[in-house]
Amino acid sequence: MEGRSGIIGAGSMLVDHVQRISHWPDQGWLADIQHSEKSSGGAALNVLFTLARMQVNLPLAGVGMIGEDSDGDFILQLLDEHHIDRQFVLRTRSINTAMTQVMTTPDGQRTFFHARGANGQLDLPHFAAVTTSHRIFHLGYLLLLDSLDVPDAEFGTRSARLLAQMQQRGYLTSLDLVSRVGEYRPLVVPALRWLDYLVINELEAQALTGVSLRTPQGLAAPAAFAEAATWLLQQGVRQRVVIHAPEGAWGQQADGEGCWQPAWCLAPEEIVGSVGAGDAFCAGVLYASHEGWSLTDTLRLAHTCACFNLHAANALDGTRPLAEMQRWMAQAICVSRAADEGRITSAEKT
Repeated sequence: MEGRSGIIGAGSMLVDHVQRISHWPDQGWLADIQHSEKSSGGAALNVLFTLARMQVNLPLAGVGMIGEDSDGDFILQLLDEHHIDRQFVLRTRSINTAMTQVMTTPDGQRTFFHARGANGQLDLPHFAAVTTSHRIFHLGYLLLLDSLDVPDAEFGTRSARLLAQMQQRGYLTSLDLVSRVGEYRPLVVPALRWLDYLVINELEAQALTGVSLRTPQGLAAPAAFAEAATWLLQQGVRQRVVIHAPEGAWGQQADGEGCWQPAWCLAPEEIVGSVGAGDAFCAGVLYASHEGWSLTDTLRLAHTCACFNLHAANALDGTRPLAEMQRWMAQAICVSRAADEGRITSAEKT
């Protein structure tokens, strides 16, 4: 990858309309909206803006589809403010920009009401001109990109064909999913052989692999995470699989190295919201992988990115420059240590 530098965030681009509510009401009853704000959302934008706010000094670019509406204008304005190349962000008059109404309760849990909008029109022809010198091409969220989430006679799915094309153009490829109910192996497994990095949460990994990672009794042991990660690597992921959960994350490399890194300790009152925490975690993995960090250091940074994300209601405002987060990380307490000390703990919501 000599001569290549930087990260492309491709796929889901939307606007989050975040409502902080007093409580989650029973059906037919009322809850107070205590605060409202608008923020960017979606895998591509969340990863890119997290990296930009970390001040990592890497070239960043976006690829996506938005509408010719006020939400689309808002996204372009943010891309310009963060100095992210937007030449491959296309606009359409036929449908609005994707949007999500996000309801966040005081304990940080959130519920999404999503309109797929223009993201559903993003398709293979829109990537034809993407031949930049960036190193990593990150695609997300699979399962929300309708035109790419369809069968392909040769590659299995159109998203798999896209990732194969990106590898053939010299990119390291990365993928993230959206958590959803249902059988979606046929839409995801074909893409795995065309990946260098896969970053997903424990529920997504459980649905893909069939390995039980979370039950009503709690989180499975790291050995189960290792089993799931091994299965994913066997499907063709070339370099790293990372499976993250609120309590910690398992990372595993194709050479067999694997490790469990507990999440950092946060008291419940420190958590403002968890919108985009999984994307912030992913941004940490991508930056550390881009820079050749060890697996342990990669997971520590990823947890730190997610932890800072929890301090804001939206997906952006919690992020701090990398140097500041590294100073904090040197003094942070992880969940396993805190549990030994009888502290209340929390971590990124996936």
